[in-house]
Amino acid sequence: MPTSVLVAPSEAGERLDRVLARHLAEFSRSRLKTLIETGTVEVDGHTIRDPSHRVNSGAAIKVDVPPPRPARPEPEPIPLNVVYEDDDMIAIDKPAGLVVHPAAGNWSGTLVNALIAHCGESLSGIGGERRPGIVHRLDKDTTGLMVVAKNDRAHAALAAQFADHGRSAGPFERSYLAFAWGAPDRPHGRIDRPIDRDPRARDRMAVRQGGRDAVTFWQVLERYPAAKSPAAKSARAAAASASAPVASLLACRLETGRTHQIRVHLAAIGHPLLGDPVYGAGFRTKAALLPQPAQAALADLGRQALHAHILRLKHPLTAEILEFRSELPPDLARLHHALVGSRAGTGGDESSG
Repeated sequence: MPTSVLVAPSEAGERLDRVLARHLAEFSRSRLKTLIETGTVEVDGHTIRDPSHRVNSGAAIKVDVPPPRPARPEPEPIPLNVVYEDDDMIAIDKPAGLVVHPAAGNWSGTLVNALIAHCGESLSGIGGERRPGIVHRLDKDTTGLMVVAKNDRAHAALAAQFADHGRSAGPFERSYLAFAWGAPDRPHGRIDRPIDRDPRARDRMAVRQGGRDAVTFWQVLERYPAAKSPAAKSARAAAASASAPVASLLACRLETGRTHQIRVHLAAIGHPLLGDPVYGAGFRTKAALLPQPAQAALADLGRQALHAHILRLKHPLTAEILEFRSELPPDLARLHHALVGSRAGTGGDESSG
């Protein structure tokens, strides 16, 4: 419901959040800050997302307060690709575009809504009403394997494995397939750089001193050459072009599980993910170096090229070692086919067999 505030002359130059706190006493400062940052506040018709924005005398402020949301997510009949299920846990192969749990901007249509419909009341309550059974997450547009706890005992055991990430010589493994720009000059390596919130953008993460420890192991599986350029007339220029891969396929194994970890770490070493709109935006022009089929596949992808490929863990109650594998979904398989075709010199054309 919209609420309007007119800035008094005595309030000129004050912070937006302080002016609103004075006029809208029914809202806490933290609630007002959230309303501003989520784009529900306008000043003279312009959306302002900075709580410290200084207002002018006579400015018209409009606050569009969203209606209250239900305290508990509702069950929704969203199809799930279940790869394993018993009384204690469920493993699913998450598609692109599916948010894991309800939050601002995504109060419905999430994996949690689907799980409530699928599992009924059997999900673990440790994660709270909005995250029942959720032990770990994948980004909205990352595909692949996830496990969910169906009771509190299973939740505690699974959470301990994810917190340890196999450092105590357990069978745990989380491995991803990642298509990256360029290619590291070594066959494998380790990235050990702390990760924290980006101070300039609250929806991004960044490598920062003082952040939480983050370790990613990577291995180069395939390297893909740039498309042959008509401008490379000399043999030397052609050889130089062929020697520098335009992209590569990496296997990435996590030793820690920080938000956006693989995306941030690969960007930090100069090899961000293909299609990553947040951490790889500066590499968009490199798409012109790809062969045409790969350019088309990347344009249609519309997301970061990252897939949770292998998940190995101990069953939370029986201690049986479980290993799940998920092959590339159709959109990434098409990109892979086009890139492999470029490496073989076929350009990845579907008719090349």
